[in-house]
Amino acid sequence: MKPTALPPTPGWKAESVETFRLAVPLVLANLLQMLTYAVDVIFIARLGAEELAASSLAVAIIGFLLWSLSGLTGAVAPMAAAELGARGPALRPIRRAVRMALWLAIASGAMASVLCAFAEPFMLLTGQEPQIAALAGSYMNLLLLSLIPAVAGSVLRSFVSTLGRPFFATAITGLGIFINAAANYAFIFGNWGAPEMGLQGAAIATLLTTSLTFLVYVIAIARDPRLARYHVFGFFWRADWKRLGELVRIGTPIMLTIMAESGIFGAAAFLVGLFGAAQLAAHALALQIAALAFQVPFGIGQAATIRVGYFHGARDALGVTRAGWTAIGMCLAFAVPSALVLIGAPELLLRIYIDPDLPENAALVTQASIFLVVASAFQLSDGLQAVAAGALRGLKDTRVPMWIAIFSYWVPGFGLAMVLAFTLGLEGEGVWYGLALGLSVAAVLLLWRWHRRAALGLVTYAPPAV
Repeated sequence: MKPTALPPTPGWKAESVETFRLAVPLVLANLLQMLTYAVDVIFIARLGAEELAASSLAVAIIGFLLWSLSGLTGAVAPMAAAELGARGPALRPIRRAVRMALWLAIASGAMASVLCAFAEPFMLLTGQEPQIAALAGSYMNLLLLSLIPAVAGSVLRSFVSTLGRPFFATAITGLGIFINAAANYAFIFGNWGAPEMGLQGAAIATLLTTSLTFLVYVIAIARDPRLARYHVFGFFWRADWKRLGELVRIGTPIMLTIMAESGIFGAAAFLVGLFGAAQLAAHALALQIAALAFQVPFGIGQAATIRVGYFHGARDALGVTRAGWTAIGMCLAFAVPSALVLIGAPELLLRIYIDPDLPENAALVTQASIFLVVASAFQLSDGLQAVAAGALRGLKDTRVPMWIAIFSYWVPGFGLAMVLAFTLGLEGEGVWYGLALGLSVAAVLLLWRWHRRAALGLVTYAPPAV
């Protein structure tokens, strides 16, 4: 039977409403997730500079792995959406897809945990100070235990969002902030009768937060009638190798795309750091602001994957067209005014983190303001490439977009950054111009691929009437 919540092909207005309803809680969940990381920094910073530096190194590694593995297992979203569109409610196919995604989360999380166990030797090889590496290593030895529940939780987040319950993701992520703050307060400083564990207490807080949020997802799914009927944890030991293979086939390019993008931003930090601590600090502030703004188009892109995937499964080419272009238009509606804010009021944004009026911050404010003007281009290019990639994922098209991302970021993007920063002497500003070019090239190529989806054989059913 077909799902009754939506018409087979909504009009542009109806599609805008449905995309908005789906995107808003996903955007809020993304912003709340970033706030969770900010809570960790606030508490750890009170321990001292060494502890903060050590935690930053460990989080850089585990965050890279977690984001990448969430991309791998996130392939369950377009798969489930397509099944829902093709034969909704599709209880058995979706249940098996989620089950195999959880298998993949456990297996990949375990392998990543093994890699994290060698964090301290890796940091020493990269030239980090021995005492910082030792602190980071002991912190990581506990933090790595949070990988499996965190990746598994991202699978359940994809499931509830695809099945029309994205507000669960928002509420549960918000709850996680309070759990994380309370656990940090208790275990870092020994409050409420808990042992005083310092930096390791922050790792305990993260482990408790990821484990409890996963448990809350399980409870929410069990108690919601629409979700409970899928019995996603039933017969958990039964394998479906075909669906597992499809998850790996679709998800691996997504994971590699994420690695390529996060890698270029990591390389940018290294390059900017060569020009002094002041430029690196300005880079960190400007990138933090740009990353916050990026959560909006990122959430819209997640919604595009689900909406396009639904109509792709229903073999509704007109629905695919409207879902994809609606998300792209929604991204532009946000990106243009946000870009103008970055250009027109950089000091107002920087005031969130520092006092721009202090004389000692003058050079930092000047440099960060320059970076934010360049970052205004990110609001267009980074947003558009994220939403276009999300729409293509709804068509289960991930391999070519992966190569587009790798090429765009590392050839024209990194290449221009090197030339401008070193050959022409633009230093950190030149690095940011390179980032802007890489993201812009990716946006153009991904939008072109989305526009040519029928000609490229990504949509093989009847094209929509014009």
